Amino acid sequence: MRRYRSLSIAVITVVVCGLTAAFFGRATLSAQDPVSEQYKVFTAALNAVESNYLGEVQSDRLVYSAIVGLLQTLDPHSSFMDPRSFAQSRERQEGRYYGIGVLIRSVNGDIIVAGVYEGTPAYESGMRRGDIIASIEGESTKGWQSDRVVGKIKGPKGTSVNIAIKRINYNETIPLRVRRDEVRISTVPAAVMLDSQTGYIKLQDFGEHTDNDLGNALADLTKKGMKRLIFDLRGNPGGALDQAILVANRFLKQGSLIVYTRGRTDNSDQDYRATEPSNYLDLPMITLVNRSSASASEIVSGALQDHDRSLIVGETTFGKALVQSVYRLSGGAGAAITTARYYTPSGRLIQRPWDSSFDDYLTYTLRDQSSSPRASSDLKYTDGGRRVYGGGGVEPDRRFDGYEDGFTPSRLARSVQARGMFESFAERFSREGDTRITTKPSGNARALSAGFEVSPAMLDEFKEMVQKTPLRFDNSAWQTDLPYITASIQKEINSDLFGLGRAYADLAKRDPQLQFALGLFGEAQSLLQLNQPGRRVARAPSVPPRKRHS
Repeated sequence: MRRYRSLSIAVITVVVCGLTAAFFGRATLSAQDPVSEQYKVFTAALNAVESNYLGEVQSDRLVYSAIVGLLQTLDPHSSFMDPRSFAQSRERQEGRYYGIGVLIRSVNGDIIVAGVYEGTPAYESGMRRGDIIASIEGESTKGWQSDRVVGKIKGPKGTSVNIAIKRINYNETIPLRVRRDEVRISTVPAAVMLDSQTGYIKLQDFGEHTDNDLGNALADLTKKGMKRLIFDLRGNPGGALDQAILVANRFLKQGSLIVYTRGRTDNSDQDYRATEPSNYLDLPMITLVNRSSASASEIVSGALQDHDRSLIVGETTFGKALVQSVYRLSGGAGAAITTARYYTPSGRLIQRPWDSSFDDYLTYTLRDQSSSPRASSDLKYTDGGRRVYGGGGVEPDRRFDGYEDGFTPSRLARSVQARGMFESFAERFSREGDTRITTKPSGNARALSAGFEVSPAMLDEFKEMVQKTPLRFDNSAWQTDLPYITASIQKEINSDLFGLGRAYADLAKRDPQLQFALGLFGEAQSLLQLNQPGRRVARAPSVPPRKRHS
């Protein structure tokens, strides 16, 4: 992985340092400090509750709830993490742990496999999404909490765990002996060729290994003949700032400004530039975004747009331009505290405003977007002189609404998706020739091969499944949603049986937003010419100077 020596640890997503004194320590508080008096009020209230409250209280829960309330008065993104949440956050950011590679959730006393990472021991053993973990080492898991299951499954690398699973179409439990290993969670779930010249890369978030994941994907697609790229940031909620900078550096000229941050703390004022030469400067590129693309996704898409490097297609992004530093607190807890704002190279602050309750802000992705042009009060210019605007997300160069895999489903289809019915339907099918599990099914498990198409019979079966639910069935909405329903059925079956690469490759053929983008490579190619030698570069952005801290 390439190194990025100039990053300041104060604004990288995960920063480990002690705020214990600030939150819990008395030694640093002086009698003259106003905070000292406020601290006395808090401790007096805590003591009064512990001494007099009618019911049993847990002091740590009271303190944690108080910190949650404190941070929620600041902005929509400052937040508190108890020790369990903080450990899980670190694990997701690091992208690896020793286990078997499954996501689990507890439903009505059963432990359900909510997901299986490809290439992991669980995947190789034949475990699937929807399986019920019935026992671990011969002990029934009925009624267990998820934490207890995780504690039993995780363990030293190279050891094994005995698990029995229940699965639809199998009368008996299926015994599995699964070896524990390092589980590497890739942030690039799909990197495939859509045709002989078009590469497609799906980037789902920004973890500690994202730049390496992306580098491997680009190298692999280049070997396969990639001459142009669809870069998919839809639904990507963001993550590590340093990785966003490295990702942008993959496509920008060395020395290009990628993002700058301004805040009140030491080291929060930083200008980040591309420090490495790029191998992909001449690659025509289209970046897909939607209303759920946020934070680090907006840093990357904003930089690519401001430098006229990629055509941005889709919906206006979420609009989060606040940088959180994550601090370790006492007892293994953590706090994500907003320490800076970030600006795109042209000087745009793309943070959307919020009200005091945060309700409208946090429900942004659930509302229809306006296609009307933005007011010009925060007008900026790209390197090539194109107009761009701040104040509310990154606006696409070419708009095409579609927040769910490129579609805009009706209320009926959204309800079907929210109930997990596409995933449940996928459990009825098996992979042709799959020998990972030797136990034979007792029910009618239908085998499919790679490249299958969703048949009319499958659609009728799924429709019957939906009609048996309490959902209000609307036949006209069903007909309107058939393209989305068909694509979703195929995607979920592919994900379960043939992997995410196949799932996204087949989805691309049905995804209306992506299909629209494929017709715009002429415009993407034209962007590459804007800043060629001899062309006039538009007004340069005015980057505010860094503050001097005393």
